[in-house]
Amino acid sequence: MPELPEVNTFQRYFDGTSLKQKIQEVVVHDDKIIQDISGMEFAEKLQGATFLSSYRQGKYLFGELDNTHNVLLHFGMTGDIKYYEDELDKPKHERFAFIFENGSRLGFDCPRKFAKIRYLEDRNAYLERIKLGTDALRISTKEFLEKAKGKKASIKGFLLNQKILAGVGNLYADEVLYQLRIHPASKVNKLSKKHLTNIITRTQEILQKAIDRTAYYKDYPDDWFWQWRKEGAIAPDGKSKIETDKIGGRTTYFFPKYQKLYV
Repeated sequence: MPELPEVNTFQRYFDGTSLKQKIQEVVVHDDKIIQDISGMEFAEKLQGATFLSSYRQGKYLFGELDNTHNVLLHFGMTGDIKYYEDELDKPKHERFAFIFENGSRLGFDCPRKFAKIRYLEDRNAYLERIKLGTDALRISTKEFLEKAKGKKASIKGFLLNQKILAGVGNLYADEVLYQLRIHPASKVNKLSKKHLTNIITRTQEILQKAIDRTAYYKDYPDDWFWQWRKEGAIAPDGKSKIETDKIGGRTTYFFPKYQKLYV
């Protein structure tokens, strides 16, 4: 599942290819991922419109139109976008494409059809309805501490709760907790104010570093934990084994001899 850094990379690509171009038509091959309206209605609403800018909140990317409406691009597990001119370059699993007046296209590719695309007349009303939390890069330490106050959930589950903190997923949550030597099953209300402050600070540092590297894992620092997140992997000490457990509803990887449990 793309997390905040990956979606930020999609946003840069979208901005660099598709803004200020009038949409001549929208071709819909398969409207399963288009929510609430039919593919035909989606195409009709967008014909003649122009994307003026974009907005990202957590894992949600919105293309802002010249009529103040928005198109939500939520990528699911396998969603991707590709800008191309030659039809021979069309993505294999393209579900729809915006065709611009200059003849170029922005295709939305989604092999497993888990993406969710919406045409929104009121983006703020939608965000309020789904109760999406503050973006992980924009939340203040004060707000994070207030949201953590008295919570009995695991810290892993807390970080993954998109109504609290938008954008952090499984990979980066495990990374943060490994780097701070905190066991992911630790209870939020058993962590000190200093622990929690360090968690949000490190979260933002890691997300920004990932963004700076365009979410390209091979460019991540050699001492980051993601490369040990494999079943039965030998831990960074060269002797122990990485363990896994279901924490916060997700398969979680951790190094028990290194990460302290607070319960």
